[in-house]
Amino acid sequence: MSDVQKVQVGEVQLAYRVWGEEDAPPAVLLHCLGEDGEDWRGVVGRLAGTHQVFALDQRGHGHSDWPGEYGFARWRDDVIGFLQALGLERVALIGHSLGALAALLVAAERPDLVDRLILEEVPPPLPADPPQEVPEQPAGPQPFDWQAQAAVVAERNAPDPAWWDAPAKVTAPTLVIGGGESSHIPQEHLAGLAERIPDARLVTIEGAGHLVHEERPGEFLAAVNSFLAPRP
Repeated sequence: MSDVQKVQVGEVQLAYRVWGEEDAPPAVLLHCLGEDGEDWRGVVGRLAGTHQVFALDQRGHGHSDWPGEYGFARWRDDVIGFLQALGLERVALIGHSLGALAALLVAAERPDLVDRLILEEVPPPLPADPPQEVPEQPAGPQPFDWQAQAAVVAERNAPDPAWWDAPAKVTAPTLVIGGGESSHIPQEHLAGLAERIPDARLVTIEGAGHLVHEERPGEFLAAVNSFLAPRP
């Protein structure tokens, strides 16, 4: 894997890895809760064939700072600050789960920064039904700050109502990827979300579950590369 680099964004240092040629169009990868940039190891090689790929460790994860303060607005703003700090413009923004919701909020807040948007198994910005509970922290060191888990559960149970307005503000062509009925994300919610984004398509990879890029990397890459290919 690529060496870990760091950049200061506001009050936190964010770690990231880079692959691909510097003159290639940029793609930024945002992982799910509990993971880091290494989570994309199974697909990054192919993506780096056409893009300069940046895999971010989001705050509270991996080699980035663990400040104890979390939430989707902070993860959104960190990504915006990261793009600005590295001088990245018009990126392909690819997020999974937590990272997908952060990516959606970035694309709504700063549409000028996002050229294409890919949302893998994005949790819908609706109250979780039934409400979630924070699981008990396992014994021993963890690869992420458990307070981030608590923040996600709290915001999934009572999301900011403004988030439901975010899809309509997205101007980038968008690909929504679902893992089918074996996922814990209601697939009808993904379909509804795709309908609210002005230029979106939905691809469902049946049997992949929530971890589409890990369980079905070939099908995930086929959908992503087709979507990212230059349009005539």
